[in-house]
Amino acid sequence: MFVMELTYTAPVEAVEEEMDAHIAWLDGYYASGVFLASGRKVPRDGGIILAAGVSRAEIERIAAEDPFTLAGVCEYSITEFIATKTSGDLAGVRETVV
Repeated sequence: MFVMELTYTAPVEAVEEEMDAHIAWLDGYYASGVFLASGRKVPRDGGIILAAGVSRAEIERIAAEDPFTLAGVCEYSITEFIATKTSGDLAGVRETVV
């Protein structure tokens, strides 16, 4: 599983200009089952996406195609972890330590 942390590198006004495209991009990965949760950070200086079911290389490719990335208004920090315990709703993405 991955924690994808976005940090804005441009004023929020510039981020807002790309928001519709970013939401469409999010919707595509929710529909495919890769994205599990997402939202703005508080204070609003970026966002967080939880993702699962793909490789590190694939998640880096996904982040690179975010309209925010393409417009140069954010940078990503990606942390991979093994989700050995989850809520019942996320039981399908639980992992075991090898």
